[in-house]
Amino acid sequence: MNPFFGSVFWLLVTLGVLVTFHEFGHFWVARRCGVKVLRFSVGFGKAIWKRVGRGGTEYQIAMIPLGGYVKMLDAREGDVEPQMQGEEFTGKPVWKRIAIVAAGPAFNLIFAVAAFWVMFMIGRPDAVPVVVAAPQSMAAEAGVHNGDRILSIDGHKTTTWSGVTDDLVDALLGRDPLTLHVRGTDGRERDLTLPLDRLPAGQDVGQYLDRLGLSLAPAPPVIGSVMPGKPAALGGMQAGDLVLSVDGQPVANYDDLQKAIREQAPKSPSLAFVVKRDGRQVPLTVIARQESLEGQPSNWVIGVLAPETETAIQRYGPLRAIRESLSTTRDSAAQTFRMIGKMLVGEASTRNLSGVIGIAQVANQSASMGPAWFLNFLGMVSLSLCILNLLPIPLLDGGHLLYYLIELVKGSPVSERTMIAGQYVGLALLFTMMGLAFYNDLHRILLS
Repeated sequence: MNPFFGSVFWLLVTLGVLVTFHEFGHFWVARRCGVKVLRFSVGFGKAIWKRVGRGGTEYQIAMIPLGGYVKMLDAREGDVEPQMQGEEFTGKPVWKRIAIVAAGPAFNLIFAVAAFWVMFMIGRPDAVPVVVAAPQSMAAEAGVHNGDRILSIDGHKTTTWSGVTDDLVDALLGRDPLTLHVRGTDGRERDLTLPLDRLPAGQDVGQYLDRLGLSLAPAPPVIGSVMPGKPAALGGMQAGDLVLSVDGQPVANYDDLQKAIREQAPKSPSLAFVVKRDGRQVPLTVIARQESLEGQPSNWVIGVLAPETETAIQRYGPLRAIRESLSTTRDSAAQTFRMIGKMLVGEASTRNLSGVIGIAQVANQSASMGPAWFLNFLGMVSLSLCILNLLPIPLLDGGHLLYYLIELVKGSPVSERTMIAGQYVGLALLFTMMGLAFYNDLHRILLS
């Protein structure tokens, strides 16, 4: 699927699932508390589909898919008929109103735990944390060697590259020295310290990672298998050959090999390979051809496959998956709160915020990596929506909860004037956050 249309499609899937679940939380608890629900809407604006349910609730899907709402019978929005007073929202005890408002974020939290649980039962494929350090980077200066395998970070055992990335991002937010325990290609283990305190303040995590210069080691340019009857087989290439160069262009890893074929074949399909076989260099001539695989645009190929690489699949039984799901939810929530706290005090850059464009891109990428990774993405976004909605900002669920907590303390609702003023403040804050996130998305696209 085209990256643009793929991003749009998976964004709509993501928002459709998470918004529906969030609003269903409000809807379900409102009905249980005896409040009449007039409309359940996924999206804003003009309805593109609607129907009226048995209880008189109007269900609709609207044109703007950036959220949704549950409209309840509310005396603040107009006169309520006497016979309907018992189903009106503001007339309910404050604890019921708190339960109704808190239900949306609570259902997002439940969804996150469930998504992680299913993900761990399916099994999330991941790369083992074998790394390389960019020349003159902070990682290289700290003593990281190409091919080192990270065993633990600050005493926390790690077995996957995504686990390493999560720990690094968390550490970069605090910019404190970080200890790595690694095993080199010679089998010896050693401790290293990344001097993260030398990083300048006010940059986003992406810039910090670039300065750190630590990345997953690419696959070596070794031929895993040769397809019978294809150009490589006809040219005498064998499984296990280590490709040294293509048309005189040195090859350092398997990505370089594919790139060299794509660049050199249009100039001349006859490619001069030099491979290392049984300790000696062997020159080969391979005539590349253009082929279209599985409906994709045609490309230059020679008919080889990469060798199987070591992977770390996180797959557990139902009970262990529940424990891992709760642990992932707790750690991710703690990291999010730390990020918010550091942005509020100026220790972390607001450039770390992402908007709809960023979410769409990550949605497409995670979907292309398989169902387990897409469930991981849905869980993370659902957890973020839970936390965002609990922030004490008027117009968000957290703002309403703040009003109701004040009502509990003072014994009466906050004044209408206070609520109107809060709405203006909430609008200003939300538009500022959305504008900043949108700017960050565009900034990343223009710099990429």
